[in-house]
Amino acid sequence: MTTFPRLAAFALLAGLAAACSSGSGGGGYVAAGGKIGAAPLTVEQLAAKVGCEPRMQVDAAEIRTGYCRTPDGEFFVTTFKNQAGKDAWMDAAPEYNPHLVGNLWTVLSSRSVLDLLKERLGGDLHLTDHRTKKMQVVG
Repeated sequence: MTTFPRLAAFALLAGLAAACSSGSGGGGYVAAGGKIGAAPLTVEQLAAKVGCEPRMQVDAAEIRTGYCRTPDGEFFVTTFKNQAGKDAWMDAAPEYNPHLVGNLWTVLSSRSVLDLLKERLGGDLHLTDHRTKKMQVVG
């Protein structure tokens, strides 16, 4: 089981890596509601869906990460300004699995917590390195 200090350290490192990556994204979004052109959800909006007021860990222009603790467990919610930032985070995250992935957001925690959060947030569970043929997506 991953401990809180380990998750916190990873969230900060991943945030820095994604914030320092170059690239710009744009175009239309398909947000959680499925409406083309709708803005993606914020850390606060995602956290509110699961009954949490996040403690911000990273609050930068390109990436935002908040820590949450609910009766379901502890987790980190990260949102990205664009797909390039999310891709950079995903490239840095494979050994820290599983994670729940949605449109310009990810949630990092244990599998049992992510299973509970998935019911309210949607998204896909990524259980292995997304860059390999062995990737398993549950969703």
